[in-house]
Amino acid sequence: YSKGEIIHSEGDVIRDFKYLKTGLVKLYKVTPAAEEQIITITRPFEFVSNTNIFHEEKYRYSLAALEDSVVCCIPIELVRELIIRNGKFALHLISSLSRTAEGIISLGLEIRRRNLAGRTAFVLLYFSNEIYHSRIFDLPVSRKEIADLISMSSANVIRTFSEFRRDGIIRANGRTIEITDMNKLE
Repeated sequence: YSKGEIIHSEGDVIRDFKYLKTGLVKLYKVTPAAEEQIITITRPFEFVSNTNIFHEEKYRYSLAALEDSVVCCIPIELVRELIIRNGKFALHLISSLSRTAEGIISLGLEIRRRNLAGRTAFVLLYFSNEIYHSRIFDLPVSRKEIADLISMSSANVIRTFSEFRRDGIIRANGRTIEITDMNKLE
């Protein structure tokens, strides 16, 4: 999938079990006001958008590529057959899905327990430590998408980025972010 491409939309019929091989994707829900509410950002080697595939017929959330991404799509019926025939596979799959669900819940809780500056810092640290493993990275999301993820306004996120730059915590050049003072950001 190309950057920005929708992999599936909320309400689409579930046909596949999805695994992210390369790239970065966002799982989100569109609110009644037609705004995106980002639930999580998924990195390679994780299952994506599989929260309801075994108990519903349609996806509850949308999935889109933040970067060019390769998503392995395995027919859901094949996965169900493997679960029935192979207990070890089923246990491994349940364990992996549980880790994914726990990660989504933990991300939401970690974000909500912080103030605005803390939420913005948390997202930058998440990209630096968990996604790119580097202090310098190209931010794969817009300031608006960061605001959606941390439940804040775009203006607040932009102001916080400016404060971080002014305080020498980060350098920003377009989408390229360099964390210059990790201790302050933490």
